[in-house]
Amino acid sequence: MRFLRLLTTFVRVGVLGELAYRANFFFQLLESLIELGTALAGLAIVFSYTASLGGWRPDEVVALVGVYFLAGGCIRLLIQPSMQQLIESVRDGTLDFILTKPEDAQVLASIQRVEIWKLADVALGLAVIGVALVRMGSRIDAVRALQFAAALVAGGVIVYSFWLILATLAFWFVRVENILVIFQSMYDAGRWPVGLYPGWLRFALTFLVPVTFAVTVPAEALAGRLGWLTLLGAGGLAVGLFVASRLLWRAGLRHYSGASA
Repeated sequence: MRFLRLLTTFVRVGVLGELAYRANFFFQLLESLIELGTALAGLAIVFSYTASLGGWRPDEVVALVGVYFLAGGCIRLLIQPSMQQLIESVRDGTLDFILTKPEDAQVLASIQRVEIWKLADVALGLAVIGVALVRMGSRIDAVRALQFAAALVAGGVIVYSFWLILATLAFWFVRVENILVIFQSMYDAGRWPVGLYPGWLRFALTFLVPVTFAVTVPAEALAGRLGWLTLLGAGGLAVGLFVASRLLWRAGLRHYSGASA
């Protein structure tokens, strides 16, 4: 409950800050619509030449695009801006203001910045998923809904832990922003099923940059092709990465000297 109250407070602050620049919402919506239109146009071109793509039917790939926008919107809504702010605060010493507060510093650092207009991507992702499910003519039963929800949560924890590990490197290195760009560049590959890529790239998108768990695995749940073993593996990886990121965070704090250094 304390976490939810803190998150609500930061969301309220983010909303108040963004309301001063309301035009940003329309620019964000336009940008998201252009990106979505480009992605769907690419699918239309590909499927004009083939009936399936690596075993994925057109409507299933549309659902995957919806998950791509949903997950990407959540990342850019909270995780990415907070981790970027964390890197800046470590470099200029303003992390002191977080460390002196009577709450867990990792929690505060992880939710300190909310870019509320990124909810446009979340809304578009949900809309695309809904349209894809209607076109597939399938009903989401309790088992498939549970798999989808669990895959989304596991993917979210994996991505958060991955970003936190990268951001924590700022305790030892001066500038690590360029490393974060790698994630965004490789995340764009999530618009397509990871199984389409060569083996070395599938490995990179699964274990080095966790695009597979953020996008493909939840989409497989919607398409009814996700096995329980894969879901359990995603859950195990989420727990392992979260513990590793927590340990690295605590080690980083021991190397932090603050603004007075």
